[in-house]
Amino acid sequence: MTLELSNCTYGYRRWKTPVLRDFSYALPEGLTVLLGPNGAGKSTLLKLAASVNRPQQGRVTLDGAPAGTPEYRQAVAWMPQDIVPMPTLTAREYVAYIGWLKGMNRAEAWQQARRALGRVNLADQAGTRTNRLSGGQLRRVGVAGALVHGARVLLLDEPTAGMDPYQRRVFRDILRSLTGDVRVLLSTHDVADLAEEADHVTVVYGGSVLHHGNTDSFLTHTPPGTLEGRAAEAAYTALLRDRGVAA
Repeated sequence: MTLELSNCTYGYRRWKTPVLRDFSYALPEGLTVLLGPNGAGKSTLLKLAASVNRPQQGRVTLDGAPAGTPEYRQAVAWMPQDIVPMPTLTAREYVAYIGWLKGMNRAEAWQQARRALGRVNLADQAGTRTNRLSGGQLRRVGVAGALVHGARVLLLDEPTAGMDPYQRRVFRDILRSLTGDVRVLLSTHDVADLAEEADHVTVVYGGSVLHHGNTDSFLTHTPPGTLEGRAAEAAYTALLRDRGVAA
């Protein structure tokens, strides 16, 4: 299974420099962390991969199926940074509703919603209204909604923003439990939060890929003498500075 962006160009204003130009990228197996400063193109990459936006040039495909087709949308799920609760819906109703929007029939969506909540350790909150869930729990409901229709690729935009350390740990553990059968691409500003636990790390800047490889290759950029626990942060900073970029 290959999700691939091939020579993609995308800009938000015709008179401005495109955010991505002739951008090519293939998502590997497992958990990939997407790093880069503000404006680097992370969210644009995710939106193109999720078929929320279409490239002005180039192609986005999954095993050859173009983005935007029913087959593609069934297999690729996107969770934006902000998950808005629906006060009238319980967690299970919320997830089932997303499944229904994805084309599942009502009975199947209702059944699979319980399974999806179980995968993110929220089965005990299935009957809780979404506006009574904590921020961390609501993000996990968002992941359940992304998984309810059997997605094989999960795209997450800043999912740990605003979480406390315990919530981030729970969220990390859940993601690791999913990567056996789901490829995950997760953008974050918190380098130390996830980079050392990821299978792969991609760093983008100015619409280009500065680094793409496994976590060990990313950590080779860590300067000697770096304090324990700061390797990922130091590697990221050094990688940008080596290319004349202010982190």
